[in-house]
Amino acid sequence: MRMLMGLIKPTEGNIFFNDEPVHIKTTAQRRAYWQQVQAIFQDPFASFNQFFRISKMFEDCAQFSGRVFSKEEKHQAFVDACNFVNLKYEELENKYPFELSGGQMQRMMIARIFLLEPKVLIADEPTSMIDACSRSTILEMLLRLRERNQMTIIFITHDLGLAYYISNTLYIMEKGRFVESGDASSIVHDPQSPYTRHLLSDVPKLNEEWILSEG
Repeated sequence: MRMLMGLIKPTEGNIFFNDEPVHIKTTAQRRAYWQQVQAIFQDPFASFNQFFRISKMFEDCAQFSGRVFSKEEKHQAFVDACNFVNLKYEELENKYPFELSGGQMQRMMIARIFLLEPKVLIADEPTSMIDACSRSTILEMLLRLRERNQMTIIFITHDLGLAYYISNTLYIMEKGRFVESGDASSIVHDPQSPYTRHLLSDVPKLNEEWILSEG
């Protein structure tokens, strides 16, 4: 994930986005790349400055996006972003991150992506620190956001059930190497790699059928 975000350089080979290397050297190039490629992390509280109000977070996003807003357009964009994740901007704008729940903060991360409108979203275990009810809500929001923005989501998870639910294509990695890739349904129902079969053996069963987060 760090390599995809251009934060560390690959020890071998290169990663390209739009025919340009991801490991970018200049500040302007890095900013342009991050306008198109964004990330959601495991711990939402570690992703926000706890001393800045929510309104400051949105102001920074609007500035970083490179889009030009009037004052009214900017406020409406903030309201729309919060509405998308079923939150009210007016109730949150003067609050600090530590005053929100984990589920609310994870929604704020999605609202941030809604505002930035990147082409690619890298989601690193975005539901691992929230309860089951909030987890389902977050997944549905990610799917709606993907559809709305025609956005690619790279969803990183140890939970094969979540991966199956949200993905069209699966890549199975063992010890830093891809051991299997392809259509999500094909991999789950006809795994070829011993490691994939091992992962599937850890998924709970009910009446001999896989429970794979299908809603």
